[in-house]
Amino acid sequence: MNRTGGLTLFFLSYYMILYVFLHSLMDHFLGKGTLWPCTLKTGTGTEDEGPAVIRFPRRWSSRAGGLRRQRRDWVIPPINVPENSRGPFPQMLVSIRSDKDRSINIRYSITGVGADQPPNEVFSIDPEKGKMYVTKPLDREERSSYHVSSLNVYLNDLNVCNDLSLSAGTTVMTVTAHDADDITTSNGMVYYRILQQTPHSPIPNMFTINRETGDIVTVAAGLDREKVSQYTVIVEATDMEGNLNFGLSNTATALISIADVNDNPPELTQSTFSGEVLENSVNVVVANLTVMDKDEPRTPNWNAVYRIVSGDNGRHFTIRTNPETNDGMVTVVKPVDFEMNRAFMLTVVVSNQAPLADGIQSSLQYTAGLTISVKDVNEAPVFPDNPKTVRFEEGVPAGTIITTFAAKDPDTFMQQSIRYAKLADPANWLTINSSNGLITTTGVLDRESIYVKKNIYEATFLAADNGSPPASSTGTLQIYLIDVNDNAPSLVPREAQICERANANFINITAADADTDPNVGPFVFELPPHPIAIRRNWTITRLNGDYARLSLRIQFLESGVYEVPITVSDSGNPPLSNRSIIKVKVCPCDAHGDCTAVGAVAAAGLGTGAIIAILICIIILLSDLWLKMCFSKQR
Repeated sequence: MNRTGGLTLFFLSYYMILYVFLHSLMDHFLGKGTLWPCTLKTGTGTEDEGPAVIRFPRRWSSRAGGLRRQRRDWVIPPINVPENSRGPFPQMLVSIRSDKDRSINIRYSITGVGADQPPNEVFSIDPEKGKMYVTKPLDREERSSYHVSSLNVYLNDLNVCNDLSLSAGTTVMTVTAHDADDITTSNGMVYYRILQQTPHSPIPNMFTINRETGDIVTVAAGLDREKVSQYTVIVEATDMEGNLNFGLSNTATALISIADVNDNPPELTQSTFSGEVLENSVNVVVANLTVMDKDEPRTPNWNAVYRIVSGDNGRHFTIRTNPETNDGMVTVVKPVDFEMNRAFMLTVVVSNQAPLADGIQSSLQYTAGLTISVKDVNEAPVFPDNPKTVRFEEGVPAGTIITTFAAKDPDTFMQQSIRYAKLADPANWLTINSSNGLITTTGVLDRESIYVKKNIYEATFLAADNGSPPASSTGTLQIYLIDVNDNAPSLVPREAQICERANANFINITAADADTDPNVGPFVFELPPHPIAIRRNWTITRLNGDYARLSLRIQFLESGVYEVPITVSDSGNPPLSNRSIIKVKVCPCDAHGDCTAVGAVAAAGLGTGAIIAILICIIILLSDLWLKMCFSKQR
């Protein structure tokens, strides 16, 4: 190589080294942080303009997992601020938003002149919402622009420790910081460290962080939610490979919650409990069981479940859990009887809705005895047979003993007396002895009375004890009345018509009887022997046990109304008979056998003399009326 070639190679190497050095300086001074430097300019803009909202599009990630790298992804345009603004302060300038603020936790911070460099605190930013504020009036003559940058730390996950026995080195969450600088240079290499852990239990450094990946891991086992339920860890992210002298830093707060496991069995606060219940009460809380549980309240690990394992064969009680206090509310669901059980000796156990964690044994205090005392109350007398039914023949005379309708007092230990009274007796046929409940008749029992329904007469009586306060109950007496033949049958119908010529004309007749079988049909229908004309003109033909046929015995009978007596007898023992009259209208008939005579049955039955008398009366009345009219005209 000659001298000219050597000098050429020397200058090329020199310029290449100078280029790399200058490029590094530019990256260091112009490219720090995740936000491209923005300029805040003071001007004369109006103060009515609302703050701008700057949204950033979804960023491209240079690698799939771990620490994600964005390249120049946030470019904020200049923000104009009017000088000498009257406020009020702090006054919002702009709202910085990321497209990922809904899916991950983002913390915002700013650095530069006017933020953390003199003049300090001219600008501020809400670390959670990204709203940037100016804190005082600006003077353009003092400074016309400010350059502010930001570094943002994202909490990718918030993993929860679910097990108090976690071994050392278990990852609980990952912190990720985003820097817009080139990841291949020191400016874009972000390292992490833990600044503070609160509280310092069980050791001050319970967690450590992988300086490159941001993984927070446990240093030692021994997490116990009942002692510490949440840790606050402050994490710092610094670029320039974590160089605290040259790199930009930002912090984020990680909240590590310790999830509860059922490692504390419930414990009853007493070995024995007691309660009291009034007999015959229901759906009443009679005792409360208290329990202690160190697990997280109002979770399946804390919620108590109570069971009665012995002493309640009749299933009179149940235990419900109070959702607020976790107490066991012992409730009576089936009435108890003091005379049968004066007290109940129950055994109860308690557990959780969730099963105990592996290796955790039930407490010795998971079971307890429960004594429920039954308190006697005055119970109403009870009629053993209610309603009570007796059978009697109708027509028994007054003073007849019907029955003794007595009640019993269930309060066998109170030695009380019972008094009786009549509440309802529609026909007023009965009376009751107030001391012993003996019922006798005061009238004749009649099965055919309107107060008897389907052969049964009902009366209601009251029984009351002399307790304090007195208790009473009612009983119903049903008297089934057996029919006797005390009603003679009557003829049906009472009026009819027939043609004056026989021609197979007839009248169907039957009988009505208020009695019941066997004191009713079959009926016997007969014509009386006197007067002789009855049997000469009429005849009765039996059809069946309930019906007969009345017809003319002769071929022709003069038109008119005839009263035909008929004797009807029932089948009682002895039978009863009744003589009834049927009015038969005899009239001329047409070809169809229909009666053609006009007039009522009563009018058609009048004799010739009666008709002449009626006509004479009508003539006299008309003559008198005519004379009065003539006399009035003459006057």
